Amino acid sequence: MTETQAPLKKERWTHQWKELYSEVITTGLCTGCSGCVISCPHDVIGYDHEQGGFTPFHLEEELGLDDCGHGVKGCTSCTRACPRFRTWEDEADNFMFGRARRDDEPSGIFKDIILTRASDDFIHQTGQDGGLVSAILIWALDNGYIDAALTSYVGEGDDGDSWTASPGLALNRDDVIRGAGSRYTYSANPLAFNEAMDSGATKVALVGMSCQSSILPVMKSRKIGKVGNRFALNIGLLCSKSFDEAIFEELFELKYGLDRTTIKKTNIKGVFQIWTHDGAYYEINLKECHAWTREGCNHCPDFAAEHADISTGGIGKYNDWTLTIVRTDLGREIIMKMLADGSLIGRPGDDDPGAIALMHKLSAKSRQRWPEFAWEKPALLPVPTRK
Repeated sequence: MTETQAPLKKERWTHQWKELYSEVITTGLCTGCSGCVISCPHDVIGYDHEQGGFTPFHLEEELGLDDCGHGVKGCTSCTRACPRFRTWEDEADNFMFGRARRDDEPSGIFKDIILTRASDDFIHQTGQDGGLVSAILIWALDNGYIDAALTSYVGEGDDGDSWTASPGLALNRDDVIRGAGSRYTYSANPLAFNEAMDSGATKVALVGMSCQSSILPVMKSRKIGKVGNRFALNIGLLCSKSFDEAIFEELFELKYGLDRTTIKKTNIKGVFQIWTHDGAYYEINLKECHAWTREGCNHCPDFAAEHADISTGGIGKYNDWTLTIVRTDLGREIIMKMLADGSLIGRPGDDDPGAIALMHKLSAKSRQRWPEFAWEKPALLPVPTRK
């Protein structure tokens, strides 16, 4: 810069609900993660947490459903929190790792890949695969890293054991165990944030699918501090898709006679695995399930939960171990301490090279879903100078 050149003006973010509605919600990019809902300081974004919903909508009608009076006045919280708005991926990468993901890193940037399982037999048996997520949450609660976790529960509605997933708050070991296990219908876990705030929590963990795990670094990089600063740990679940809840009645029950109330546990390992309370086991070809793919998953490019502190999944040849991708210093610190004190049992990721190769393959396949039109750069406007 020469002596005659003026310093560059600081740029500011000006995008609001109007842009979010036209570029994300109505184009199919919206995953229904609910990041915009929990970040809205005016509580004017609604959300239907049920089949056919899972999409945010504006509650005030003065300017129509596609605009926001608060946005017109300068509120930009919803677009700042959206992990699918414009250059979200590069922003999250740079915030977390100081650089963008390279083309030869289809599963994102990471430090370590290992296999883990909970050393506590009850947690291991109750949780999914190695029981890693349950073990981390219990350990983090006990050791002061977090005081609450946003997770999901099933069977919380009027129909009891219905396998309807819903957001929930875990404050202790019993809560964590109640939410253990995987379900493959969608739950917008961030929606439990207000309940966490009501409980007085100040250090919150998020357990979420890949789309949800990108919320935190995106909102932090775009300065949504009031919400973002409450999150202390981010655990991401490897996810290629979730299914509409109708899959239970329209496929599992009608074709296979599996009433949802008889289902004890589910998993996906090349096939849709179902265990029932009477001890029976069923396998359903995943090709049969594709017709029930949730609409919000069709354009999602992130299989490997690239922006979590720790990403986890049950892929590979070992049914009782969890593939564990450690991405941040915090993630490594927690895993190393848990291994050291015996809370976790670990083994090298190279013990299952097929699992790592499969993760990269599924990640590369998911990235092909992201449409070209979505890579538009944000049009940042300079801050007006005072006269």
